[in-house]
Amino acid sequence: MNGLPVEGPADDPWSKMMKTAMAGDEGVYRRLLEDIGRSVRAMARGAFARARVGDADIEDAVQETLLAIHLKRHTWDMNQKLGPWVNAIARHKIIDAMRRRGARRADPIEDYQDFLAAPAEEDPHDLSDAKKLIEALPPRQRDIVQSISLDGQSIAATASRLSMSEVAVRVALHRALKSLGAAWRRSMS
Repeated sequence: MNGLPVEGPADDPWSKMMKTAMAGDEGVYRRLLEDIGRSVRAMARGAFARARVGDADIEDAVQETLLAIHLKRHTWDMNQKLGPWVNAIARHKIIDAMRRRGARRADPIEDYQDFLAAPAEEDPHDLSDAKKLIEALPPRQRDIVQSISLDGQSIAATASRLSMSEVAVRVALHRALKSLGAAWRRSMS
């Protein structure tokens, strides 16, 4: 997986945008997420094509990546470039999506040791805001987000469990993630 471009030291627009967004500029944050989304989408298309698994789950991987970035943005070290941090999250979400499709890929971890830090002990309060937002979703959407995005279940398994078509689950997930984004923006105002 080639990954996202890593900016040079003098030209790091994503880091500048994230710092501005974290200072409260929602417009910049929206533009940053749109830009990251385009890059992650291209990265996912390449990974799915190389794994020959089709492209049905690309948009799911993009949305899950953006949600993870949003929920974990406070963990980004502002002294580091944003690109490698985003790249690591995107790689994991894309790999998770391919695993759900049954694809297997082995990449040597040595290629990523510079980007991966030892996991910090998880603070139980880190997800409290996200859990509040998720709890506000209608029950079916909440169940779908929990199943796919948090529990790592496949679209097919979730659809089967809920007696829904896979397309209906994808649509419901997309709508739920969109609702979560809107609810978060309202909570920030």
